[in-house]
Amino acid sequence: MEVIIRPDAESATHLAARVIAREIRLKPKLVLGLATGRTMERLYRHLVETHRKDDLDFSLLTTFNLDEYIGLPPDHPQSYRHYMNHHLFDHVNIDIRNTNLPDGMADDIDAECVHYEQLIRDCGGIDLQVLGIGRSGHIGFNEPLSAMFSRTRAKALTPTTIEQNAPLFADPREMPKRAITMGVGTILDSKHCLMLVTGAEKASVIAKAVEGPVTSMISATALQLHPDCRVIVDEAAASQLENKEYYRWIFENEPEWQEFQ
Repeated sequence: MEVIIRPDAESATHLAARVIAREIRLKPKLVLGLATGRTMERLYRHLVETHRKDDLDFSLLTTFNLDEYIGLPPDHPQSYRHYMNHHLFDHVNIDIRNTNLPDGMADDIDAECVHYEQLIRDCGGIDLQVLGIGRSGHIGFNEPLSAMFSRTRAKALTPTTIEQNAPLFADPREMPKRAITMGVGTILDSKHCLMLVTGAEKASVIAKAVEGPVTSMISATALQLHPDCRVIVDEAAASQLENKEYYRWIFENEPEWQEFQ
């Protein structure tokens, strides 16, 4: 795991967008795993801007999102399909047929989970998985006690997650209590992982995820086991990390980061 600290949320997000854009240019048929949430909105704005100004080509990409609420139709304003269309897909030249999210309206949720795993395998696996982190330390909706080798499945959401997301709904009581999520094991199968975390409210959980013990209580700690995971944070999110000076040294001295200086 590499941790890169940038001065503020804008520069951290800009760096993450540049890393993703580089990977798309290196492999136009990239299989890209995507996340949602407030942090990702800024990231997708950067990618849309890069598409418009620098001709970043999304036409051959295949995407897989981490999760989707159970019981929300795709056109619901709080569904993650709607989120992705609104923040990214509608603004770039991606083939919408190659964008994949779990079907939260499926008649057989268990079968849908198996189907989603098979779709990922049929594409040769995810090349680059983009991640955020929830306040409970989850990646995707892998809430506390998620098994490290779990696969795509239905998951009950914690009160913390519900409290965090319910205000986004016009009526907070409409917030679903369950979601389909890629499993921790599914995420770890990705060839590369890129986590973006900003804001002081994430400082405690990112310190536990990066520097704490690996535990099923904080699913993001599983990324410590991944052979190629980069974590990009701003100074606010990095405030509780113990090895900040080493992480800064990495960005300033490692050859792979020189093009981003």
